Amino acid sequence: MAMSNIYSKIAQMKRNSEPANMSYSQTPHWISVNNEVLMSPPHNLNVQQPSNQRDNMLITQPSSIPNSPIPSPSPQTSTSFCLQSPSALSIAQINQEVEDPTSDPNWQANKPSVRERNAAMFNNELMADVKFIVGNEDNLQAIPAHKYVLATGSSVFYAMFFGGLAENKTEIRVPDVEPIAFLTMLRYLYCDEIQLSEDNVLATLYVAKKYIVPHLCRACVNFLETSLTAKNACLLLSQSRLFEEPELMARCWEVLDAQAEMAIKSEGFVDIDIKTFETILARETLNCKEINLFEAALNWAHTACQKAEIDSTSQNKRQILGTALFLIRIPTMTLEQFANNVAQLGILTQQETIDIFLHFTAKSKPQLNFPIKPRSGLKAQICHRFLSCAYRSNQWRYRGRCDSIQFSVDKRIFIVGFGLYGSSTGAADYNVKIELKRLGRILAESNTKFFSDGSSNTFHVFFENPIQIEPECFYTASVILDGTELSFFGQEGMTEVCTGAVTFNFQCSSESTNGTGVQGGQIPELIFYGPPSNGHSNTNTLKKAVSNSSNNELALPSPNDNYDRCTKSQ
Repeated sequence: MAMSNIYSKIAQMKRNSEPANMSYSQTPHWISVNNEVLMSPPHNLNVQQPSNQRDNMLITQPSSIPNSPIPSPSPQTSTSFCLQSPSALSIAQINQEVEDPTSDPNWQANKPSVRERNAAMFNNELMADVKFIVGNEDNLQAIPAHKYVLATGSSVFYAMFFGGLAENKTEIRVPDVEPIAFLTMLRYLYCDEIQLSEDNVLATLYVAKKYIVPHLCRACVNFLETSLTAKNACLLLSQSRLFEEPELMARCWEVLDAQAEMAIKSEGFVDIDIKTFETILARETLNCKEINLFEAALNWAHTACQKAEIDSTSQNKRQILGTALFLIRIPTMTLEQFANNVAQLGILTQQETIDIFLHFTAKSKPQLNFPIKPRSGLKAQICHRFLSCAYRSNQWRYRGRCDSIQFSVDKRIFIVGFGLYGSSTGAADYNVKIELKRLGRILAESNTKFFSDGSSNTFHVFFENPIQIEPECFYTASVILDGTELSFFGQEGMTEVCTGAVTFNFQCSSESTNGTGVQGGQIPELIFYGPPSNGHSNTNTLKKAVSNSSNNELALPSPNDNYDRCTKSQ
């Protein structure tokens, strides 16, 4: 698939998944959205946020290209870093912005700084001593440049123009680079400005790698990390392997492991390369039902057949999949899933189908070429926010009112569900609605039921898919219960709780109309996927863990179990 098509797919998925009306403001160390911190900027970047639009940021950074390791930035020099909307970054507009910057014969007098005078030379024929013919035949552009400026910003350009093997060429063809990405790099080298969008970031990362411009590389990777979602994680994983960016690859795996069901159903999944495809199928910690992974693999094979311009028959799909088919753990599906779906599609041979049926039903099981052990998935962790629980004859009542609490974390996690208290007067069934919000916007909700056995144990309710939680942002967890009015409730609540490697902070929510707050009430537990435990836990969390369970980890049902994830029954 052409690189430009990949960029456009990622951009489209990103635009479809982004909330609207997001604005940025300045803080000393973080990029923030609507006064909530999202992420730390790249090394040596200071953030300035004058705009109210989602896609505009200004970041200052050193104007020179340092050797590794990167030295501290000079306080006198800065780089503007603008994350523009895609429409703002067309080549036509780039050309228009720099049209006739030196038309005035005395233009130097109107530009008091070196930076302004240097920027006037960007994409300018004046005094240009080299011309780049950039792009392929369908998208070709001649771009003028100045060898001195390029050589001071890139060791590759220095070797090309002034090294021992330098050639005295005045025209250089660059067929493997998109013109808009090449102009983005030149803008950085001439103007100390970085303009990135979902449409050009991958192409810009490629050209920055090609010409060894490390600060531009870092800005691109940072942009990709902040725009990463389940919808584009597969494509970005494929590209991070190509660009050899281990940190970006690790972030992609975080999202893929936790939100695998969403990722493999995304449009981008069918466009990944075979190596990335096989790596995903082999992933032990993938949190996904095997039947869904099988269906996603068939979708990938169907697209591969179309690219190869062959009929998408069962036989051709099987040939395209090759040995990757044996990475799918078909024997871990339910018998019903296998019999009603996989066995009838003609992907497996007759002997493979018989052997798998015997594996399900016979005492003496045949040897299979497919893995028979379920994936381990991710271990869910539990944050306990109360030290104890209690009940009284006049508490805790439910009359359609909302119990709610706000929380933030210091590391990126994925919320799976909540732990709730049940009846204090004997066994009872509850109808429950759970919600997770941010800035008043519902991120996820679930209507379900659970059975309370009358004990003080908590009962777990889950969302359909894990929800990504960004660090240093406040989210609102809410629940509305309908059932036996009197129940247990938490007390001795904590404002800060350490669970594994994650620190939670809690504060009261204005949406709580049933009495739940930091000190007491409902929603005693938050269930989440996050960084593995570092072996440290504060005393309060440990006390609660001992009284409620043996540790802070929860063994969720296997993704392949025939299990209603939203109901816990006894």
